[in-house]
Amino acid sequence: MSTSSEVIEAKGICDSRSLPDKDFGSLWDAVIVDPSIKDRLLGQAVLNFTVRPKLNRAELPLHGIILLVGPPGTGKTSLARGLASRTAEAVKGKFRYLEVEPHALASAALGRSQQAVKHLLSSVVAEHAGIGPLIVVLDEVETLAADRSKMSMEANPIDVHRATDAVLAQLDQLATHFLQLLFIATSNFERAIDSAFLSRADLIETIGPPNESACEQILHASLTALAQSFPKVEEILSTPEFRRAAQRCVGLDGRRIRKVPIAACARDKSVAMDPNRLTGRDLLAAVEHAQAELARRNGDRR
Repeated sequence: MSTSSEVIEAKGICDSRSLPDKDFGSLWDAVIVDPSIKDRLLGQAVLNFTVRPKLNRAELPLHGIILLVGPPGTGKTSLARGLASRTAEAVKGKFRYLEVEPHALASAALGRSQQAVKHLLSSVVAEHAGIGPLIVVLDEVETLAADRSKMSMEANPIDVHRATDAVLAQLDQLATHFLQLLFIATSNFERAIDSAFLSRADLIETIGPPNESACEQILHASLTALAQSFPKVEEILSTPEFRRAAQRCVGLDGRRIRKVPIAACARDKSVAMDPNRLTGRDLLAAVEHAQAELARRNGDRR
């Protein structure tokens, strides 16, 4: 069996570790989404290792693929990593984890992308899937399985088409031979993913921007984290400005909301020197600035 360092050195692999993992478990807890989403994700992932091996694939064609789609900053990658750890906890097995960085597989040389993808899936992933339960995260999966119907053969190298073909063929082979293997894929651009890949996903879950309640929970959690080092920050949680700031966060992604307290501190040098000086008005001003920047970017896209 390859060591973690050897696996990471394999082209396209950016992380390798044993599961469950404490850090990944914390990510799962930190991402605030509708509880039903986490229930579905964990249920599907557990089913992959408990029920799928007992089914006739010709009648119930499970491929061992979960796909998370949605705009940037909604926590998809954190959910994927956290789901991997929570699945290992639930099934109580000795799991391995690999994370693929698809951009490392791209190549301008004709045929190289196809070869790299085929090697990664047929050799690296298959080798580890043959040893025991394995969960593989495919971040930005549209890079590996681009929608072939939207590609121009003149504008896009045929290598890109062949790379998508290679991904689909290898996924089918892996699904047939390794029933203790689960792929968790993420994408910011669902429309850029090949329809054949979408049809292979056992579950497609959309992770959207947080609603008002989730915005308040995220902002509350971020301020509480800051208050661990600067206790007076906690006083902001009981101010009217905190409530208004949370309401104004609607429309921002979760990642941007988590950055709001730091952005608020950065508005004044004295507060940056000592965040205990942070006020609810600073917080509200930081949210208004984030919303103005979002409106500007949306305007630029029109």
